[in-house]
Amino acid sequence: MTGMLRGFGMLWFGQTISFVGSALTGFVLGVWVYQSTGSATQFAIISLAAVLPGIVFAPFAGVLADRRDRRTTMLVADLAAGLVTAGVATLLWTDHLTVWHIYLATALTAVFNTAHITAFYAMMPLLVPREGLGRANGLMQMTQAGQIAAPLLAGALVGTIGLRGVILIDLCTMAVGVALLIAARLDRAATAAPAAGKQITLRQDLGYGWQLLRGKPGLFQLAVLFGGFNFLFALAGVLVQPLILSFGSAATLGVLMFAGGAGLFVGSLVMSAWGGPKRRVRGIIGFLAWGAVALFLHGMYPSAWLIAVVAPLFLFTLPILNGSVMTVIQTKVPTESLGRVVATTRMIGQSATPVAYLVAGPLADRIAEPALAPGGALAGSVGTVIGTGPGRGIAALFWLIGAAMLLVAAVAAARPRLRRLEVELADADAAADADADSEPAGGGVEEDLPEKDLPEKDLPEKGSSHHATQPA
Repeated sequence: MTGMLRGFGMLWFGQTISFVGSALTGFVLGVWVYQSTGSATQFAIISLAAVLPGIVFAPFAGVLADRRDRRTTMLVADLAAGLVTAGVATLLWTDHLTVWHIYLATALTAVFNTAHITAFYAMMPLLVPREGLGRANGLMQMTQAGQIAAPLLAGALVGTIGLRGVILIDLCTMAVGVALLIAARLDRAATAAPAAGKQITLRQDLGYGWQLLRGKPGLFQLAVLFGGFNFLFALAGVLVQPLILSFGSAATLGVLMFAGGAGLFVGSLVMSAWGGPKRRVRGIIGFLAWGAVALFLHGMYPSAWLIAVVAPLFLFTLPILNGSVMTVIQTKVPTESLGRVVATTRMIGQSATPVAYLVAGPLADRIAEPALAPGGALAGSVGTVIGTGPGRGIAALFWLIGAAMLLVAAVAAARPRLRRLEVELADADAAADADADSEPAGGGVEEDLPEKDLPEKDLPEKGSSHHATQPA
């Protein structure tokens, strides 16, 4: 067991180093696009290219994670991402780099990263004891915190070693990640494709994670809750910078973004040391309410000191929420189905992000800001509390986002299947399920049926409060 934990540690460290290097390159390439074009729209397309391809590819990543050796999947994804970065470096060195190259490279990297992270999450229950999954997921969230901090480092590096130097650092960090992935001593059973050889069509395979979640109402509601939270989080993430700039300078923005990142990092440390709440679903709902209050407070007053307190308080909750959701999924889903379910859950969660990106700007510019301008429609009501003028419409949106998140938490608390998920749905035994046949007889997957029409093995037995753990 110690060897397996050491193997997880090597994989996690290599992934973290590599992902931070990729974040450095992503940041400086975005700056390059903006400086080359002067277009905020073309700059924004990079964010879309970094999200959408991963969402579209997620079902395929889930199939790969369950049907192919997981270490091999991660290795191929890392090498492919390295080739993309090397291609960008070559174009840059030969003065042939253009904006569309950046879009393509960003999209391809998003696809390869999705394949890597899905396989890693699916392999974790076989590398880490079940009681340690919460702490392991805390470490995974620390990787995300490192990526958010990368722009600070990238800004300093660009001024000293330039864009070419940053890309070279990225290539070096990728090499470290690949080397550690190859060197890690992992049991063959932990990396082997658990669902290889199952007779099932590609179409059924791609929809398998969705069908399994639909057959387990508590898990499906958890995935939808995850998606709702991500939508509100993305809205706040888009709007917080213009909110700060409405009353502060660019230097103030940098300091406050660093403070928020510190909250995220501390939350990751706490999650990795604590492992999350014992009753995870209740903890998720509680931290949602905490985050809602913190978001609401963003709009109270145009003060850098206020944001310096409430932004870290909000971002502190993020690693605990994300880590707890992933731990529940890993605990309740058999390992041979885990890649597809993880991919589907992440797809549901991330699909809300592009929508938030698209609606946040028009909502602020065309509705909220005019309404809270002096003499605006809400100047005599809401404006008497939070003030009027630039940024006050965005502040009002933070009130609405906070209230919506609190409503999401309340609705989640009122859903008995979600609230009792950890009691009603028994834990999946990773070791046993690796050898179990979770596919239906004949190799198919049931169509999208309501729970009452699912096979008897997926319904609770009479007199029992537990569901069977085999997938629908």
